[in-house]
Amino acid sequence: MAGDIYSTPPLTNGKDCYGEDDYKVSVLSEDIPENIEEGKQIVNRKPPRHLSVVRHSISTTTLVSPTDFDFELGMLGIKSPSDINSSFQPIFRSGSCGEKGPKQYMEDEHICIDNLAHHLGEIAGSPSFGAFYGVFDGHGGTDAAQFVKNNILKFITEDSFFPVCLEKAIKSAFLKADYVFADDSSLDISSGTTALTAFISERTLVVANAGDCRAVLGKRGKAIEMSRDHKPNYTSERLRIEKLGGAIYDGYLNGQLSVSRALGDWHMKGPKGSSCPLSASPELQATVLTEEDEFLIIGCDGLWDVMSSQCAITMARKELMLHNDPERCSRELVREALKRNTCDNLTVIVICFSQDPPPRIEIPPSRVRRSISAEGLNLLKGVLEDFQKIGRFCPGVYKD
Repeated sequence: MAGDIYSTPPLTNGKDCYGEDDYKVSVLSEDIPENIEEGKQIVNRKPPRHLSVVRHSISTTTLVSPTDFDFELGMLGIKSPSDINSSFQPIFRSGSCGEKGPKQYMEDEHICIDNLAHHLGEIAGSPSFGAFYGVFDGHGGTDAAQFVKNNILKFITEDSFFPVCLEKAIKSAFLKADYVFADDSSLDISSGTTALTAFISERTLVVANAGDCRAVLGKRGKAIEMSRDHKPNYTSERLRIEKLGGAIYDGYLNGQLSVSRALGDWHMKGPKGSSCPLSASPELQATVLTEEDEFLIIGCDGLWDVMSSQCAITMARKELMLHNDPERCSRELVREALKRNTCDNLTVIVICFSQDPPPRIEIPPSRVRRSISAEGLNLLKGVLEDFQKIGRFCPGVYKD
């Protein structure tokens, strides 16, 4: 659906939100990202013979950028240098696909909003245009995933820091969603969910993650990971868990959960406001979109357990070059994960930033003759990364 053309009033500068003024991509966390492929495991199980239970959707909106982007970059404390192409006009087109896979029930939820201004209406201070996406991988039931899906954007926009300091508003919203969920007596508060959201305001993309969903940016065929998987065995997470009195047994937090951050799961948490090994606090990364940023893939661990980030970007790029349909592209990624015997629910969102399909990558003339294309090199890299996972097993959310 085509969107309207908006003019943008200036907003208050919030430079204290993001301190990484010298970076186009900012890591907004207390830890340094480590190998995101660590701990990924595969199990040989037969996938369903057909996609009998598939949820998918497609939407699109055309957004014309204003003349001046400086207010938005200042709002997030991100540098707005002249070397960034200010004439780039973001266009948000998304498609999604959900499949229960070999599991008995579908516990994933997701949300796609291409026209954020239309969705939010007259909320004071909201960006003139943007988009919002999220994937919520539930476990122990669907209550937590459904609650967070239905409320997380509302909690962000109602926060006192929104929109002056988007980072603080998003972090606060994750914790508020966790606390409010715990107070709802009509819900099963022992259910839990991981959560990954992508908030796009003008050209600024902010990804928040708590758990093992992942967002990967396709930049001219190269995979740029915009989130870090939260597994108990990762060094920084293990140190945090042990410092707070938790333990890790066979890769599971306190012998129960295969992720170290999640919302809900209140049977594993202490009183509200207290520090506990299972954290609902998200890590954030931000970047300013340019014409080189072609699309974003958001997926639950059912995709990333059997496919590397680079392999997914290469496959999605080839699909988009063929048909330029993000919904069809998300379906193909789900189908490929099923062929690779994923053992979990699957949810994939593909967000394109242009109306046009990705262009062919031109290789500059060289004295050395090449026998493989740039797309082929990226595909080979993804295949080699996938081979490293063969022979391992895929962890479930709860230990059997």
